[in-house]
Amino acid sequence: MEQTQTSHSGTAPAAGAQRRVLVVEDDPTIVDAVAARLRAEGFLVQTAQDGPSAVETAEAWQPDLLVLDVMLPGFDGLEVCRRVQAHRPVPVLMLTARDDETDMLVGLGVGADDYMTKPFSMREVAARVHVLLRRVERAALAASTPRSGVLRLGELEVDHAQRRVRVRGEDVHLTPTEFDLLVCLAGTPRAVLSREQLLAEVWDWADASGTRTVDSHIKALRRKIGAERIRTVHGVGYALETPAP
Repeated sequence: MEQTQTSHSGTAPAAGAQRRVLVVEDDPTIVDAVAARLRAEGFLVQTAQDGPSAVETAEAWQPDLLVLDVMLPGFDGLEVCRRVQAHRPVPVLMLTARDDETDMLVGLGVGADDYMTKPFSMREVAARVHVLLRRVERAALAASTPRSGVLRLGELEVDHAQRRVRVRGEDVHLTPTEFDLLVCLAGTPRAVLSREQLLAEVWDWADASGTRTVDSHIKALRRKIGAERIRTVHGVGYALETPAP
């Protein structure tokens, strides 16, 4: 475990100067590279190289975000994510060595907000971290902004102010990313939104490099609210189905 200081590299430290990122990775080369890049972005960084020390550091240091490898000594990143999220909700960017959709869905299911498959660029890691933290800020702002009523689409209810979702009156737990994705689709029910549109609206990405991320989050969302509620338009994107008036 290592504590680092903020960077004075001049790369917009103000945006992340007070933000804490815990990087959990057992490969020394990767953990050092990720930590160095995030320091250069102005973040405070600590590192851990196994599951138990990751949970201990997260509880003691209260990071704003975790960059978390799936395969770790002690216990794996999925268990780290479960334990940390049970103690305090925090955005998680998962790293996986396998391009396996099942692993990705399991990661999203235990509370991860996004994932990256190795190998990856340090530039993209930093970009994803910034995006996740901006989403947390937007969620906090939305929660503090009163909105009248609850959006009801048949048996699906979306409460913007409380960031709560119910299906047939039962609460459904969504990650912040899943909630934002559902809100984006619900903003124009039945309208087809392309993967590129969803990336821009939900992830703040300006290119199409993460379309598989959209697909995996859609699958995770379907498992929670019902597969029939999200329609796939092959080669285009997705639409939220609503009952006929």
